[in-house]
Amino acid sequence: MDLIEKTLTSDVVYDGKIITVYNDKVEISTGKASYREVVEHSGGVVILAVHKKDNIEKILMVKQFRYPLKQALLELPAGKLEKNEDPFEAAKRELTEETGYIAQNWEDLGYIYTSPGYSNEKLYLYKATNLEYVGDCPDEGEILIEYEFSIEEIKKMIQNGDITDAKTICAFMKGLN
Repeated sequence: MDLIEKTLTSDVVYDGKIITVYNDKVEISTGKASYREVVEHSGGVVILAVHKKDNIEKILMVKQFRYPLKQALLELPAGKLEKNEDPFEAAKRELTEETGYIAQNWEDLGYIYTSPGYSNEKLYLYKATNLEYVGDCPDEGEILIEYEFSIEEIKKMIQNGDITDAKTICAFMKGLN
């Protein structure tokens, strides 16, 4: 049996600034019809920024309010891709916007799909090292608090549930050497 679904119809339910929502009628591999709600998203980037401070490696993190959850989350610097933007260029931009740092060294950590059951959102993961502070310049409407934690501190925060953001956990785990 092929695990393929053929799109029969696709109707736009909502077309917004960040997402477009579709209601698609599909033919599943058994030949029967079914429906899929799909969220189309331009994707984004996540940066594991490693900063040496007093000979100790520190990870740069930000805390920001996440409206859908009605709470602030501790996360790695991240942001959405602009239309047709190169992910690596977006990572460099987001690192500076959210932390005030630029990086001399970059490592591609691959990518993840955040919620493939209903969304095509793809996040590109990067590790940035050899950082230099150049000054903050957050996006308009973005309020962030910056933090630095050791690798061990972050591991403990993930284990005890203080860090629950999936993109942060994935990039952190993929970036460990």
